Amino acid sequence: MRKFSGDTLLVASHNKGKLEEISELLKPYGITVTSAADHNLPEPEETETTFVGNARIKAHAAAKATGLPALADDSGIEVDCLDGAPGVYTADWSETPNGRDFELAMNRTYQEILKTGSPAPWISRFCATLVLAWPDGHDEVFAGTMEGQVVWPMRGDQGHGYDPIFQPDGYDITFGEMDRWEKNKISHRSDAFAKLVKAFGP
Repeated sequence: MRKFSGDTLLVASHNKGKLEEISELLKPYGITVTSAADHNLPEPEETETTFVGNARIKAHAAAKATGLPALADDSGIEVDCLDGAPGVYTADWSETPNGRDFELAMNRTYQEILKTGSPAPWISRFCATLVLAWPDGHDEVFAGTMEGQVVWPMRGDQGHGYDPIFQPDGYDITFGEMDRWEKNKISHRSDAFAKLVKAFGP
């Protein structure tokens, strides 16, 4: 595995919640995070049908445009009774003419579950795939998951995205009700980062 050397990493994202989470996870390693917005980078079209495919598009586009190592994340929620949907289309389900509306997306997810007639618990998982890309085209891939279930109604106003309807295994509260620092310790992204940090070692 190629090791990361340097003290600044470009995170190829415009999502403020995601940037805060990644910055906090990388802070112990003395790495300063800059964002795609800091470099005025456009968001490339995500045309792949897998998390790793879309993360690669974003990471390589940012690395090529800036000449810096770039980290991209593609993540989403998979619901078993929906055959893994929304999956890579997790953010797409929130799109409206006026921007993203995750309350709308959560409602859609619940309505789609009801259509299946599947009884609770509605087994699901959050997935995160991180791709660390270098300007020469090399990349390393790190995937993480957090198992749990979709619950209804929505609970909590912490976190972001689908957090208010996801209850992780071993807990009786949703990610939306959980202190964000506690969530960061157990999340799908934290799982992926636990694998990524080996790339920052000696």
